[in-house]
Amino acid sequence: MSYIESMFSLEGKTAVITGGGGTIAHAMAEAYLKAGANVSLWGHRSESIESAKESLSSLTGAADRIQTVRCDAFEEDSIRSALQECTDRFGEVHILVNAAGGNRGKAPFTEVDVDLFREVVNLNLIAGLVIPTKVCAAYWSESGISGCIINMASMSSYVPLSGIWAYNAAKSAVKNLTAACAKEFAPAGIRVNALAPGFFLGKQNRDLLIDRETGDLTPRGRDVIDHTPFGRFGDVSELAGASLFLASSAASGFVTGVTIPVDGGYLTHNI
Repeated sequence: MSYIESMFSLEGKTAVITGGGGTIAHAMAEAYLKAGANVSLWGHRSESIESAKESLSSLTGAADRIQTVRCDAFEEDSIRSALQECTDRFGEVHILVNAAGGNRGKAPFTEVDVDLFREVVNLNLIAGLVIPTKVCAAYWSESGISGCIINMASMSSYVPLSGIWAYNAAKSAVKNLTAACAKEFAPAGIRVNALAPGFFLGKQNRDLLIDRETGDLTPRGRDVIDHTPFGRFGDVSELAGASLFLASSAASGFVTGVTIPVDGGYLTHNI
């Protein structure tokens, strides 16, 4: 095995990815499969995770190392059952990627739908971090496994984006809890870090950024590009390197509690 392979190989490792039918989840799963890992895609829509499995199998030729598990990340018992199903198939789980999340709606603060606000916070924070982390960290602590958690932060973890109040609140909390959990779990050898993607076109934000009829940038899309020094949206494949770095204990074994922006320079914007 070459130096690069020994540094970034995930042979013998198993990664769980919640929100497994999403665009970013798909890119991370592809990277992990190509690095030799088993991947268990968790999600509440069977058609979404099965479609992801079919695509990933075609891209990697690793159908035997891909599992799909339908579960509800809002329910602890459902996540425990999913973890059991995964360990029954692959043995130990080593990596948890909390990729479930998303935004719904945009409004002035004085017109916020409070029920929708709760829904978005719960999606991104409770289902998107708290419950899967609680279950997996307990499993690792009891089993003596030095696990790795990768949370999904956002540009709004640093700087709020206009009109998406609940998403801003939840993603800033993700960054905060990433650091807090890293400290608490360190004695058990569990690392907790996060990725903060900049603007990557996905299922949930495409219509916000690109006009479906003309293919042109929307006003929001133009604002994003003007704010991004690289002058473009990211390609999800550009998340692979950071994803592998954080997942590999050889590469990042002394790294915990950090959130890594992959943003084309978005956070460096100044005048």
